[in-house]
Amino acid sequence: MATKKPHASETWILNGVLYTQDSNRRVQQAHLRIQDGRITAITQKKPARFPKGSKIIDAKGLTLLPGFVQAHIHLCQTLFRNLADDLELLDWLSKRIWVMEAAHTPETLYTSALLGIHELLSSGTTCLLDMGTVRHTDSIFKAVQKTGIRANVGKCLMDHPTNNPVTLQEPTRDALDEAEDLYHRWNGSHGDRIRASYAPRFVISCTEKLLTEVARLAQERKAVVHTHASENLKEIQFVKKLVNCENVEYLHQLGLTSPQLVLAHCVWLKPSEQEILKKTGTHVVHCPSSNMKLASGLAHVPEMLKLGINVALGADGAPCNNNLNMFNEMRLAALIHKPGSGPKAMRAQDVLDMATMGGARALSWDKEIGSIELGKKADLIALDLNTLTNTVPETQRLSSEAIASSVVYSTNTPHLQWTMVDGKILFDQKAKFQSCLELKSETLLKRVHRAQKQIMREVAEINSKK
Repeated sequence: MATKKPHASETWILNGVLYTQDSNRRVQQAHLRIQDGRITAITQKKPARFPKGSKIIDAKGLTLLPGFVQAHIHLCQTLFRNLADDLELLDWLSKRIWVMEAAHTPETLYTSALLGIHELLSSGTTCLLDMGTVRHTDSIFKAVQKTGIRANVGKCLMDHPTNNPVTLQEPTRDALDEAEDLYHRWNGSHGDRIRASYAPRFVISCTEKLLTEVARLAQERKAVVHTHASENLKEIQFVKKLVNCENVEYLHQLGLTSPQLVLAHCVWLKPSEQEILKKTGTHVVHCPSSNMKLASGLAHVPEMLKLGINVALGADGAPCNNNLNMFNEMRLAALIHKPGSGPKAMRAQDVLDMATMGGARALSWDKEIGSIELGKKADLIALDLNTLTNTVPETQRLSSEAIASSVVYSTNTPHLQWTMVDGKILFDQKAKFQSCLELKSETLLKRVHRAQKQIMREVAEINSKK
């Protein structure tokens, strides 16, 4: 008779208020058991004894939520924070971002990814969809591996022979071959904490041959495709001139629209394009801070939600935000749509859904993360919602509406007590980053300064060759 394999270790989180984000949005005072990174018990009855070697975390006074899922991030750009202000999208790319991305070395890209992950974990994000740059994508995967965050990473694909800077443009076959190699080496690794996607930058940067091949590969692999669409009016005009139709129409013609496609921004969609997204199950990522800062516009998110389109949230890149804090994105997303669509257009619960289950669905990770339920991964955050600046009213302590209001409208990073991925605490407000020495603030800041100097030297050398 086969014997049941014992769990290597067990963690109990006691006395917390669980905001489960399940289909019923249940809130309960309970204890959690975690084994091998998964939630294996949710109970009101505290065990009389715990197995030898169990780790006990007292969450009394804290509210536990599923970790935030950011569905559009550029870790490669974190080093460029505060270096690309007050520009519209196409100028922002051509005059600032592309030249700095081209200057990356494997080491500077690794440092940029560490810097972004530091901010994400310390503001409650446990999972992300990242679009890298053209080269050195292994460095991003290695940073994800080292730090313990959950991520899907894609090498940026830019093969158009005339619409890209020569420093980033690649032959179509070379770009696809490297993307395939990364997929085979990284996808599903580290207990499926790391996945790989295909990331054509946007229609302007990619040939039809590349996009068609990406559609085929993604369908064959059941992989996520991550790209930008309809972010800026000048971009749309460029696309129309290039392919004689709208962004989403073109992607649909090429067979890309599906539940595997994640489209960042979608600010300027026609009703017919929204219908395509609805019918095909394509996901949208709302990036409110980025859209405001680049003067791109205001995505019609309330309308998309009413149509049943899944909408997630993302901070985008540090140079167009200028931070990666999901608390800021949630508050802004909840507020900016009310003047035009009414006070109930984006309820706090709607926005919290976008930040958790909406992101998990977009990344095809919803069976594993996005809510606190039995069998799911223990990707959790603990918040103090009982401070003078964000307190949940005492009479509404277990009200999902009151908790969502506190989280979306009045909570921020100082209220975050710890962040957990796969049952491991990666950030602790008191102990900071004990689990990864490379994320310790003093060490990382010195590394960042060195990398920024290196980037600027490379930029100067690139500019001298023009």
